[in-house]
Amino acid sequence: MTQTRRNWLVAGAATMLAPALPAAAALPPVGRQVASLYRTKVGDIEVTAVSDGSISLPAAVFGEANLAEARRLLAENFMPTETPVPCALNCFLVNAGGKLALLDTGSGDALGPTMGHLPANLAAMGVTADKIDTVVLTHMHRDHAGGLCDKQGRALFPSSELVIPEVEAAFWFDETNISKVPQGSRGGFAYAKQVAAAYQGRIRRLPGGRDVLPGITSQDAFGHTPGHSIYRVHSGSAQLLVFGDMVHFPALQVRHPEWGISFDVDAQAAVATRRRVFDMAAADRMMVAGMHMEFPGFGHMRKDASGYHLLPAPWRPAL
Repeated sequence: MTQTRRNWLVAGAATMLAPALPAAAALPPVGRQVASLYRTKVGDIEVTAVSDGSISLPAAVFGEANLAEARRLLAENFMPTETPVPCALNCFLVNAGGKLALLDTGSGDALGPTMGHLPANLAAMGVTADKIDTVVLTHMHRDHAGGLCDKQGRALFPSSELVIPEVEAAFWFDETNISKVPQGSRGGFAYAKQVAAAYQGRIRRLPGGRDVLPGITSQDAFGHTPGHSIYRVHSGSAQLLVFGDMVHFPALQVRHPEWGISFDVDAQAAVATRRRVFDMAAADRMMVAGMHMEFPGFGHMRKDASGYHLLPAPWRPAL
């Protein structure tokens, strides 16, 4: 008898003599993710990516002329080509100098059940609205500012200071500008009026280049909206550029920075700004954080002869 056959017979006999064990009960599918939170350090500052969810957008938002190329790139990146494409939305909680600043508020209940998960994800880390000292907006679009007010127009951050870029506030708080934005964005003026009332006395209009708090500095990045702004988080020599809506689908707009999106108020300015910010991030080797980059949204820009490349930051279990 061969050694292999002998081993097989011994194993079979042991199995027959062993007591019968009950079948393991199958766990029911959970059907949801764990809390979508991820932290990184910028010098002495802790930054937490907090997901608000995702919303599906058609590839045609980049223009019918670009649709064939958009579908090719989506397929290359294993993303849907004939159905709307999921577009992630992240917010960033910055713990600097004993103060908590929340960069963007997500969509609230404005954009359906796949969005609006910011409050639940904040609660999972023990953070409630009353613990946030300052809420900071990159711009006033509803997917970024919709979490400021509930359906009745009440402030969802009742004790926080609200920081809005100066040019952005001047534009959206003035309804005479309504004809200057794409049709689908015009509801933003009514919402801006709600925000102004709900946060009356607590709104700080911030000029570009000024500090929100020590370690968080604003920079003008106009185009997507008139006052769209990005924020440089810095501590010592460490820097992180929270760059708002520089991209909506990185797989497309990193390869084609000349592609605007249908929500751009000034498409040409948005393209010029995107190139400038990409160049700055690549030249300075800064980590970037994108509101519409796949969660957790941290990465680095690289530029070579073939164009720009966005490299996701590696997941690290320890800060």
